Amino acid sequence: MKTKIYQILIAACAVCVLTSCSDFLDEHVPQGTLSDEQVKTPENAEAMVVSAYAIFTTAEDINSSFSMWNFDVRSDDAYKGGSGTSDGDVFHQLEVQQGVLTTNWNINDMWVRLYNSLSRVNSAIALLNETGDDYAMKQQRQAEMKFLRAYGHFLLKRLYKNIPFVVNENLTYDEYNELSNRAYSNDEGWQLIIDDLMEAYNTLPQTQEDKGRPTKAAAAAFLAKVYLYKAYHQDDANSNQVTSINQADLEKVIEFTNPSLYAGYGLEEDLHNNFRPEEQYENGKESLWAIQYSRNDGSTYGNLNWSYGLIPPNIPGATDGGCDFYKPSQNLVNAYRTGADGLPLLDTFNQKDYDMASDNADPRLFLTVGMPGLPYMFNKNYMMEETSIWSRSNGLYGYHVSLKQNVDPALIDNYLIKGSYWASPMNRIVFRYADVLLERAEAYAQLGQTDQAIALVNQIRTRAAGSTQMIGNYQNTYGVKMYVTNYKGSYSKDDAIKIVKMERRLELGMECERFFDLVRWGDAATVLNKYYSEEIDNCGIYREAHFTANKDEYLPIPFSQISASNGHYTQNIGNW
Repeated sequence: MKTKIYQILIAACAVCVLTSCSDFLDEHVPQGTLSDEQVKTPENAEAMVVSAYAIFTTAEDINSSFSMWNFDVRSDDAYKGGSGTSDGDVFHQLEVQQGVLTTNWNINDMWVRLYNSLSRVNSAIALLNETGDDYAMKQQRQAEMKFLRAYGHFLLKRLYKNIPFVVNENLTYDEYNELSNRAYSNDEGWQLIIDDLMEAYNTLPQTQEDKGRPTKAAAAAFLAKVYLYKAYHQDDANSNQVTSINQADLEKVIEFTNPSLYAGYGLEEDLHNNFRPEEQYENGKESLWAIQYSRNDGSTYGNLNWSYGLIPPNIPGATDGGCDFYKPSQNLVNAYRTGADGLPLLDTFNQKDYDMASDNADPRLFLTVGMPGLPYMFNKNYMMEETSIWSRSNGLYGYHVSLKQNVDPALIDNYLIKGSYWASPMNRIVFRYADVLLERAEAYAQLGQTDQAIALVNQIRTRAAGSTQMIGNYQNTYGVKMYVTNYKGSYSKDDAIKIVKMERRLELGMECERFFDLVRWGDAATVLNKYYSEEIDNCGIYREAHFTANKDEYLPIPFSQISASNGHYTQNIGNW
């Protein structure tokens, strides 16, 4: 029997055989059918396009979030959290990189859900291709679907590396069964994603009336990100190591991060504005493309973001028991420490744990991490404590809480739904302008143009210094010390690269980019094994943790998918 993904992708070709219903079929003759011409209408094409967008919210859930928070627990930014190691044990295995099996449900589940999404997108493209040219929005909608197809393949490739690319929207049953996950080299796979994105970029408009549809600027930001991944070549079939950094790809990053492409976009005055559910903050000038969620949208239940439902902690007086997953690591907290000069402690930040009473800190710490002694979600009615009430694991995973995915409990009347889990209509930003600046800075640094790189980093740091809308009273009221300054002077290429890498971590902390950055740079084994050894005193689960190079950079191809592939899929390296 074919696995679910195969069923999904060939559904349009399948014919149901009803062996026990012959009498019924004989007695009930269909009264009408739709011709091809009737199906291929602008109205039906538009409905298929909407369906393709919808699948990127409806296909994910708390255990398989397309934000990838469930899989970012492999990084040094976050602990898995929950009540203990057996709570979400398959994610615990990923966190310590031990005991991961190709049969683990979470590895197959993400594969199925993403290919389910791609199937919906390809169905929309196929119908659009057959719809008459009298449909005025045809080319634009085709471009939008190419953007979504690139997005699905991008998420899959970051997770599994060697994937089958479904870029022919008219695949037959037999053709699908011939697809291989090794038909393209790593470099060629990135290029396929770029090809779809270039079609989108060349057609998409500067603005969209519907905020959830991508614009030309969104396509440019996506292209820059993919080219940056492509630049760090990992094309040895027997290795996941970075063998070279391609200058031409870096130049493409510079091209697609040119400020002229982002008219109307820029940095929010306050970082926290990007992570608020209120209507006046969503789809702000920093949000290049976001997954749209809603509450009172005319539908029965709304289109709420349930994918973060496991992240809220237990909040005394507010929740009936939050699940308390995806908790910031002590290592991440320490990374926000600053020296007497207001700059990050690039090499020494983890020599001691952050002390609220004595250490200077980057203001972004308090916008990213909730800590004992400070208000949860900036609401003084919910003061966090170092107690088992606030920590389901009784301190096993510490007492820190992610702030970027959570919503102030006081907003429950308008912006929260309380059920088995909490959900909100808060959008999830996929591409934001700060990331574009940092990608541009990284490309400049790798090209040796260090002054340009540092200038871009300083734009981010200037905004960080001004991000005090929610925390302006923290120094006087809670005794914290906030101090952040810009870099001055000239820096070597190596130093500039180190600065950019640290700035990405500080700016994008708990946004599920960290693990994939480490793999992209080729730093995963070195950074994470050091992290495991240093973090044991804060989180004892790491005593048995070890990152194995040329294995743990990517998830294995799910066993069920290999079994159903008719011998066309090859397992990833690493002796899975």
